[in-house]
Amino acid sequence: MAGLIERIGPYRMQPSTHLSPFEAVARSIVYQQLSNKAAATIYGRVEALFGGGPPDAFRLLALTDAQLRGAGLSTQKAAYLRDLATRVSAGEVPLDRLHEMEDADVIAHLTRVKGVGRWTAQMFLIFRLGRPDVLPELDLGVQKAVQRAYRLRKLPPPERLLKIGAKWAPFRSVATWYLWRSIDDAT
Repeated sequence: MAGLIERIGPYRMQPSTHLSPFEAVARSIVYQQLSNKAAATIYGRVEALFGGGPPDAFRLLALTDAQLRGAGLSTQKAAYLRDLATRVSAGEVPLDRLHEMEDADVIAHLTRVKGVGRWTAQMFLIFRLGRPDVLPELDLGVQKAVQRAYRLRKLPPPERLLKIGAKWAPFRSVATWYLWRSIDDAT
């Protein structure tokens, strides 16, 4: 890690606190498995359904499936967004209180939403809440970076990655950022 830090330079990540928690999760759902360009186009169309502003749970529930599909969302992603909005509006996923919770509790609440897995919840912790000690053990980029940095023959499975990353605590999010940058710089 010391070599990566020296090569890459100062840590420069800032949490996306300008996004509401609902918007951050909704955006994550829209962006899943798409190129940034395609996802940004679709997300822009979704925002247009809200008058150009960010989506919110109650107004999303008022939209029809045809409107969501017309924005370019797949049937599955539209269902995921609807599930998010339903759970938030019912108080099942208290987005306005997640910042007060422990990381494990945030993950438990967010993964109740269809289409939000552990990785997406960890990205919320890192990028929206700015939590300093999150290691997304399922992230392929992090696995590849650790394989390269530690000269491993194979990608480390999640359990091994967690063992390797234990020494980076309480700043595993920072280490993750450096690992991602090392992959970006290598391509």
